[in-house]
Amino acid sequence: MAVAREDLQLSLQLADAAHRALLPRHRVARWIRAGLDGPAEITVRVVGANEGHELNRAYRGRDYATNVLTFTYVDDEAAADAAPLQADLVLCAPVVAREAHELGVPLEAHYAHLIVHGTLHAQGHDHEDDDEAQVMEARETEILAALGFANPYAD
Repeated sequence: MAVAREDLQLSLQLADAAHRALLPRHRVARWIRAGLDGPAEITVRVVGANEGHELNRAYRGRDYATNVLTFTYVDDEAAADAAPLQADLVLCAPVVAREAHELGVPLEAHYAHLIVHGTLHAQGHDHEDDDEAQVMEARETEILAALGFANPYAD
């Protein structure tokens, strides 16, 4: 289900502006809406390696910068059912660029994939075990195809 324009409040923050041209607000909003199941208030922050590393260490206990971190804010389950989804997606620009290059995919396509991936995480999807991963990857692939991007999991 695609979310209507008025059902997404988006804040786009480019602490690392290296990829600003690839990430206009309307494009990022389109990618998020494609993965949302309902109203949301989402902040997307694109950061450099130092901030990405620090956030990953502080919140996940991992001593490296990762491609995307998802932070979802829910006071309690009952409130979550009645209120819009509230989440932050933090993307580390140098990691995203390196991965896109290593994978041989356009940088825009990799950003779209990671934003959809983070949006699904914010709604409770996960890939901790094989069954969850299969479901989440299938959903990502379906959403990205509808947006005109290739399957990010194809060999």
